[in-house]
Amino acid sequence: MTSFATDLTASAELRKPVLKQGSQGEVVKELQGLLLSYGAFVIHNGQGNCVFPGKEVVDGVFGAKTTAAVKVFQGRVFQTQDGIVGDKVWRSLFKGAPVDMVILKKGAKGELVKKVQERLAIAGYYNYILEGDFGSRTEAAVKEFQKAVGLPVDGVIAERTWFELSKINTIFCS
Repeated sequence: MTSFATDLTASAELRKPVLKQGSQGEVVKELQGLLLSYGAFVIHNGQGNCVFPGKEVVDGVFGAKTTAAVKVFQGRVFQTQDGIVGDKVWRSLFKGAPVDMVILKKGAKGELVKKVQERLAIAGYYNYILEGDFGSRTEAAVKEFQKAVGLPVDGVIAERTWFELSKINTIFCS
């Protein structure tokens, strides 16, 4: 686990440019290599199957495949899936985890709570309507999840729980 000060230092040291579709060069290759290492490049073949490409996607051209991979990664780390690689995406790529996340606990409401409920449902811990209300059912599911992954059980979603939630696979292929 890193500290807030460490995250600020790492961010200042990164000094990576904002990248988006149309960007080119070595920094795009670096991005593509990181995305590849996280399994974010997924190509649906139109028959319900997925193909996970190899190093051929590391070509230095930020095209449609890279945009799609960025969106997959952004979704995995609970960021807006806009396909643009800014500071927060870079920090998540280098940390391998969500960054700058709020602490969620009972009483919280909103889209982020709904995303947590969805992850917990995918993993089999939450079997209710995804309504975005962090109530008793969500708290119980978070506690069950925390216990299963070896975290302190408090029902609060903070840095370590966010990290474990980000590991839940949201890509489904047959």
